[in-house]
Amino acid sequence: MDQNKQLEIESSAEISLKDTDELLRKYDKGSDSRNLKGISAKVVSAILICFTLFQLYTGVFGVLDAMLQRAVHLAFGLCLVFLLYPSRQKWSREKMHPVDIGLAILAAAVCMYVVVFYKDLVFRAGRVTTMDMIIGLIAVFLVLEAARRVIGWPMVIIAMLFIGYALLGPRIPGQLAHRGVAVEDLIQQLFFTTEGIFGIPIGVSSTFIFMFLLFGAYLEKTGMGEFFIDAANSIAGFAAGGPAKVAVISSALMGTLTGSSVANVVGTGSFTIPMMKKLGYKGEFAGAVEATASTGGQLMPPIMGAAAFLMAEFTNTPYVRVITAAAIPALLYYFGVWAGVHFEAKKLGLKGLSKEELPKLGNIMKERGHLLIPILIVLYLLIAGYTPVRAALGAIAASILCAAIKKETRLSFKDIVDGLEKGARSAVTVISACACAGIIIGVVTQTGLGLKMGSILVNIADGNLLLTLFFTMVTSLILGIGVPTTANYVITATIAAPALMMLNVPVLAAHMFAFYFGIVADVTPPVCLAAVAAAGVAKSEPMRTGIQASRLAIAAFIIPFIFVYSPEMLLIDVTVTNMVVMIITALIGIVCVASALTGYFIENMSVIERGIFLVGGVLLVTTDLKLNLIGAVVLAVAFFMQRAKATRKAIA
Repeated sequence: MDQNKQLEIESSAEISLKDTDELLRKYDKGSDSRNLKGISAKVVSAILICFTLFQLYTGVFGVLDAMLQRAVHLAFGLCLVFLLYPSRQKWSREKMHPVDIGLAILAAAVCMYVVVFYKDLVFRAGRVTTMDMIIGLIAVFLVLEAARRVIGWPMVIIAMLFIGYALLGPRIPGQLAHRGVAVEDLIQQLFFTTEGIFGIPIGVSSTFIFMFLLFGAYLEKTGMGEFFIDAANSIAGFAAGGPAKVAVISSALMGTLTGSSVANVVGTGSFTIPMMKKLGYKGEFAGAVEATASTGGQLMPPIMGAAAFLMAEFTNTPYVRVITAAAIPALLYYFGVWAGVHFEAKKLGLKGLSKEELPKLGNIMKERGHLLIPILIVLYLLIAGYTPVRAALGAIAASILCAAIKKETRLSFKDIVDGLEKGARSAVTVISACACAGIIIGVVTQTGLGLKMGSILVNIADGNLLLTLFFTMVTSLILGIGVPTTANYVITATIAAPALMMLNVPVLAAHMFAFYFGIVADVTPPVCLAAVAAAGVAKSEPMRTGIQASRLAIAAFIIPFIFVYSPEMLLIDVTVTNMVVMIITALIGIVCVASALTGYFIENMSVIERGIFLVGGVLLVTTDLKLNLIGAVVLAVAFFMQRAKATRKAIA
């Protein structure tokens, strides 16, 4: 590639970068916040910093009682939602509207009511006064309004349907009917216990999630994002279809920091998508690569999305066990995306960049390799048995100290303060989702809906595990149309996961299944937000981009079914020998599935060859030795068919 072409790539990347904010606002509602100026900006900055300092204080010296910790956390979160997100699009983006200021003060006040009258509420637990009723009703309304502003109407509608279900129980026909819940009892459940709005989601948000978001904010401040992209270029930029493989690596690494598929797409995609298009990939495929790789970042240990912390709480499993269980499925997911990119490049005859144009890995490690130390520290602390909060605190301190090793990466006082602000700002979306999800959990707990839905799903499937898995998958994908990953997981974990456990699926496997499809919804048509955002960067047709992304993410549709039937893939009751064999056969199987869907291995495939590769690949991904052997035989036949075709072509 000559110098002029390289300059064109860089120019295209710069043009895309200018549109980053606009794309984020368009496809990620949580990014569509005010850009405040003057005194308004200073007030919000002060609140953001105070929020982070409160979280750091309780992280260092110990969290408060559950209700107190969560009430203060929610007070900050709701207040910031109303100050940062306008009620109407036409309202000013540079200053706060009086209505929003009033709602922000009211939101903080109703949450602090729990703190101020905490002892009284404890002494009269179960008895709701008139003032309690008023405060509780206002709080539920404000939580729904905050979710509407930050997440959108779908989540709010789902929460309102659950509230309606609680109040109209006796009038609901069939097995879902229940005796009904009085308004007083519902408000008591939703706002004055740890079973509703102040339930597990907000509890996890007020401890683990906030700290890891703050850790991610400081990693980005140190330049970790640029480090990941440069390292990925040095490792894979020269290979066939190099820029696409760079996108896979860099997006996998960046996704562990952002926790947002859309934010990752727009961030790294601004560089990688133009490079892929210049190399010769079609816009739809380039966008699909970025969308698939970015979405998978939430599956990638050690810092997975917020839902992973919730999974640890819901399943009563140490977080380090969750990320260990997620390791092999995440590896297979990204290996499948990588293989799809590779075979597409071979099919189109695309080459990578010349090594002279790429950064040297040795130089990158010498200049910025010390930035990896905080990630190694957080891994060590988690494995050593420290709580996630303590591990995150250690990693935050390490990220600031390690960045100071070299002048080029050293953080100024302003950078440190900006990190405090960014950490709190990134938590606002999660808080809104968790609080709204708490309404759903409160209703499910009070009405027994979880067990009823589980029984209904099992009855509809007639006790068939495969059908129950299919219904759970469809539920997760439908919820993913308008519900963020965190809330999607909460709903499916509360309603669908019990059905799987009724059929003797291990708890972690059942929850991981719901978790996977909640995430894959971001690249599954018809909505596929991550793919649509990538299409915006690539200037491609959104639906075609989504279809291509689903093809590249095929591993994410296969693997969850495999680890439910074979929990060994989640390292449940597995020996070292079995694990090694399982990884090798699964990797080969995923490569063959990717080649079948691309239609290329050594040469272009016929329909029959694609079918053989697909069947053989799926059989190898399973953990059943007999099926693995059958798959190996099937693939051997397909391989020789491809070799024979290549030989005939060479002779001709």
